[in-house]
Amino acid sequence: MTGSDTRERGHPDSSALSVSRLTVGDVLRVGATGLRTRPLRAVLSALGVAIGIAAMLCVVGISASGRADLERTLDALGTNLLVVQGGKNADGDTSRLPDAAVAMIERVGPVRAAASLSRLPDDIHVYRNDHIPAERTSGVIVYASDLDLPTTTGAAIAHGAWLNPAAAEHPAVVLGAEAARRLGITTAGPDVLVQIADERFAVIGILRPVPLVPELDSAALIGARAAADYLAADTDPSIIYLRAAEHQVTAVRDVLAVTANPAAPYEVVVSRPSDALTAKLATERAFNGLLLGLGAVALLVGGVGIANIMIISVLERRTEIGLRRALGATRGQIRLQFLTESLLLSTLGGIAGAMLGATITITYASLQQWPPVTPAWAIVAGIGSTITIGAVAGIYPAVRAARMPPTEALGSV
Repeated sequence: MTGSDTRERGHPDSSALSVSRLTVGDVLRVGATGLRTRPLRAVLSALGVAIGIAAMLCVVGISASGRADLERTLDALGTNLLVVQGGKNADGDTSRLPDAAVAMIERVGPVRAAASLSRLPDDIHVYRNDHIPAERTSGVIVYASDLDLPTTTGAAIAHGAWLNPAAAEHPAVVLGAEAARRLGITTAGPDVLVQIADERFAVIGILRPVPLVPELDSAALIGARAAADYLAADTDPSIIYLRAAEHQVTAVRDVLAVTANPAAPYEVVVSRPSDALTAKLATERAFNGLLLGLGAVALLVGGVGIANIMIISVLERRTEIGLRRALGATRGQIRLQFLTESLLLSTLGGIAGAMLGATITITYASLQQWPPVTPAWAIVAGIGSTITIGAVAGIYPAVRAARMPPTEALGSV
């Protein structure tokens, strides 16, 4: 019976007692031996885990940042905006709303404000100047607008000013953010002109992007009197925007169709823009679930890589194992050594992945002008999962190392 076997059976040997008193620092130092002696292999092994954790944290963090931006947008613009517009009639054509639709909607008690847009005929286009070929319309749509449209929709001016009663009677136009970009206009002023049909209009303002009313982004907005006088266009309302009391939005939406067009309520379409943004977020969440699954696969592959590296490490370090066993190390201590090494490897990969994922999330959110959000639970869960994977990946190599007889290990020298 060898001295090591005697010590493992519990005989009071002084060297065994000293070995059995390994502190946490001793365990970490012994477990880190393989990492210090083979740093490149350790880095490559931890890289798979780091990539998996970084991918998962990026998905969660970017999704949370986008959701925070949406909530901030809805808080600023409100969820009580409703849109009324003409639907399809019996002939399949888009119907227009009655002239009195806005006035009738404003009579509904919970309605706080209402404003309309009148889409001008499709043959009226906007050009940077009269030298642009007619077919290059830039996709900008011309509307006659009520003056209180910004108050109702939450639109804000980026450059210049909004239409006032005087400007609405003259050839003046306010461009949406996308419309200005397409036309190559970066500032507003009386000397900045665009061509609408056969008339020259001064660009007096440019809007900021309007998330709840995206149609305004590619619109050219003029006054109703100017549309009639300079473009000979009718100004029946095509779209009506309204704000309702927060607790009465659903009730107002239920009566809007019959209120806006009592003669043909089935030709009226009522929508709530905030619902579209919420649906978009739900779609993004479903896609994020797929990305999380891919990140989990990458994490699993990283765990398999750690297990593979640990098995190879056991085979390469048979001499070290045999020497430690001959000097009195117990099987439990050998198991603990290799299990600690696996845990250190996966934990370092998890921490690196968490830092990388948080950095990517913050960078992307900043570029998108979102509030950067990296949920603490995601970081804790990510690192916790790497520790679990490291433990599972290290169990078999640790058991195999502990079962290796000292004489066989030393005999391989």
